[in-house]
Amino acid sequence: MIFSQHYLGCLSHASYLIGDESTGRAVVVDPRRDIGVYLAEAAAKGLRIERVIETHLHADFLSGHLELADRTGAVISFGEAADLDFPTEPLVDGQRIALGEVTLEIRATPGHTPESICVLVFEHADDPVPYGALTGDTLFVGDVGRPDLFASSASGFTTDRLARMLYHSLHGRILDLPDETRIFPAHGAGSACGKQLSSETSSTLGEQRRSNYALAAMTEDDFVAAVTEGQPVRPAYFSFDAQRNRQAHQLLDEHSPPPPMDLTTVVARQQAGALLLDTREPVDFAAAHLRGAINVGLQGRFAEWAGEVLDPGRDIVLVGDPTTALESRVRLARIGFDRVVGYLIEPGQLLIGRPDLVEASSRVTVVELAELIGVQADIQLVDVRNPGETVEGTLPAARAVPLAELVGSLDEFDPETPTVVYCAGGYRSLVASSVLRHAGFTDVSDLLGGYGAWAAAGLPVVTGTKQPGDII
Repeated sequence: MIFSQHYLGCLSHASYLIGDESTGRAVVVDPRRDIGVYLAEAAAKGLRIERVIETHLHADFLSGHLELADRTGAVISFGEAADLDFPTEPLVDGQRIALGEVTLEIRATPGHTPESICVLVFEHADDPVPYGALTGDTLFVGDVGRPDLFASSASGFTTDRLARMLYHSLHGRILDLPDETRIFPAHGAGSACGKQLSSETSSTLGEQRRSNYALAAMTEDDFVAAVTEGQPVRPAYFSFDAQRNRQAHQLLDEHSPPPPMDLTTVVARQQAGALLLDTREPVDFAAAHLRGAINVGLQGRFAEWAGEVLDPGRDIVLVGDPTTALESRVRLARIGFDRVVGYLIEPGQLLIGRPDLVEASSRVTVVELAELIGVQADIQLVDVRNPGETVEGTLPAARAVPLAELVGSLDEFDPETPTVVYCAGGYRSLVASSVLRHAGFTDVSDLLGGYGAWAAAGLPVVTGTKQPGDII
């Protein structure tokens, strides 16, 4: 058997290629959109990708099932409850798929979403213990899939109903497996699809029985309370991706960079409504950038944070390092943001030649902020960390607005009042401050070193439960 996990750290996403060496038949499970890694491995190992299996309709990335089907002729398969706009071969509970000696078994595990499935992998059809279970977003290492992403009154699936479905899926379709069964989830630490995922990308069911809070002995009601409490804010682009994954859509060419543009064209595009996206590191962006540009650095959780602050319905022009234009385009395409219409050529020379189009970012130290708070009574302090971070402490009088909710909360602030934004260490805060300046806020700074630097300096903090929108 050939079994490979492909882990994409920037999205905390795991996908899998499984093949039978005797027949050369293979499947890919939960593929990312840039599918070259699977095609290259299949070619190197003499495999034919015959099927693409999705454990559920993903919300946090745009999957590569359409690209793989186009390139290989593979059949696309989801759980039978999936509502899709393109041809598929649905999979039903208990169904077995023989690749040769290697055999897959489908288990329906609704809860994270109604159509969720898990895929058991057997090296030989009659093995009493599966080699592993691909658990999608049903069971993570250290957590289980959140049941609130799909929930809505329109769908008829409430968070409570899905959480109860998840409880029965875990206890009826997963926990009956032997302890030595390896667990291979679709996500790891950092994913917003759960609240306390481990940095480990695989485990065993036995270890999860001992250490995973959601698998501890508890009643169904206690389970519902445990898995619905304290979930991270849902990124704004999740609903967009969930819908796009249902649809036939434009295929990604992962090898073609966006077209180059001169400054005149870029400015014209901006005036016509395009967003300027600068992907350089915060220190470089802060020193000088095109006025109105939004900064999301490639070294952070680029696609996720871009999806939280950019509009997928608007054109995007890249105005950072031109050597990263292709990488930026592909990483945006991984979350379905396909409207990258070009990139600025030679930005350094152009910025020097047109100082009227250039601005710098205001960044303050903790000492400067402490002094500012003492003399500026009406300063707006905005904490863009997630709720799980703000419970540890926050600056006095700060307003908690997670980055994922910032764009939708702009009308809650006065754009003429001095504003200071902070996060944990100073990366997300520059994303946020660039968003505020783009929106017309006139006096915006971000805190160097973030909350960590403030607390380390022994400056006053407020501790306790702090929810989005609260002021303490």
